[in-house]
Amino acid sequence: MRVDLFDFDLPQERIALRPVRPRDAARMLLARGDEPFADMGVRDLPDLLSPGDVLVFNDTRVIPAQLEGRRAAGEAKIGATLHKRIDLRRWQAFVRNAKRVKVGDQLIFGGGVTAIAEARLPDGSITLMFEGEEPVEVLLDRAGTMPLPPYIAQKRGVDEQDLSDYQTMFAKEDGAVAAPTASLHFTDELIAAIDARGIKRETLTLHVGAGTFLPVKADDTDDHAMHSEFGRITSDTAERLNAARAAGGRIIGVGTTALRLLESAATPDRVIHPFAGDTDIFITPGYTFNGVDGLMTNFHLPKSTLMMLVSALMGRDRMMAAYEHAITNEYRFYSYGDSSLLLP
Repeated sequence: MRVDLFDFDLPQERIALRPVRPRDAARMLLARGDEPFADMGVRDLPDLLSPGDVLVFNDTRVIPAQLEGRRAAGEAKIGATLHKRIDLRRWQAFVRNAKRVKVGDQLIFGGGVTAIAEARLPDGSITLMFEGEEPVEVLLDRAGTMPLPPYIAQKRGVDEQDLSDYQTMFAKEDGAVAAPTASLHFTDELIAAIDARGIKRETLTLHVGAGTFLPVKADDTDDHAMHSEFGRITSDTAERLNAARAAGGRIIGVGTTALRLLESAATPDRVIHPFAGDTDIFITPGYTFNGVDGLMTNFHLPKSTLMMLVSALMGRDRMMAAYEHAITNEYRFYSYGDSSLLLP
């Protein structure tokens, strides 16, 4: 399928550089079947779902995975965005100015943090082995900054406010280098309303990698290789999700990360199984959904894998019309932007 089928023009002023406050004051576009689009708010979510439905959240926590430094042998400046953990001391990283980095080089970051460039991988990333005895998480807290998406970081600097703004209320498991941004809209008050409505809540873990921001460079979706990410669904969670569906409840993924892991764990009989491992699932139109019955998600980049995913769920023409409606009606886009509720 041609990648340019998922392209659209987005005015720069529609890109949100800060979240609304409070978080649940964001707008939400409702796309339900073939019904006319409805302009709602995130606070309307409890009334748009039914008792017995289940919202599934990603409890990954964003780590300060953006590092700035230089080669020890010379003054070449480099930047590293950690992408995926390999083991206790090794991470895959996308490196800015990577051509100046040779295998075996020592890289010096702030706070006395150093790493060795151990290998150059086929996708262009580099394996970094962090030196010393301290846990890598401690080193990152000392030298790293919050890895804001490029479409925000290129327009303004990262600041202290982002440490809380770019973390969801569900964040618990360290390991993500990008936030599951659909969950940024939730507050204690909204959760209380969801619970009072009889809507159930479950969590899973998918450590979102920096590959989520990479553009699709291929002209055809068949030629695009997805980066893998680690995810986990416990047996207890899978059991409760299956029981809720058997009782007539719908499984609603909160964010494309939750959806991708649910689909990775589900089989064609629509049973969700326990899962622990890597997934590189790439969902495009024509895909049959087995793990979810709906999705709450922010608005995505043109020609991105996530734009293809929502088009698979709702239909390409339907989603292109939804995005045109959102642009015309001045919705805020991307990580700090507004939301949508997609119910096929």
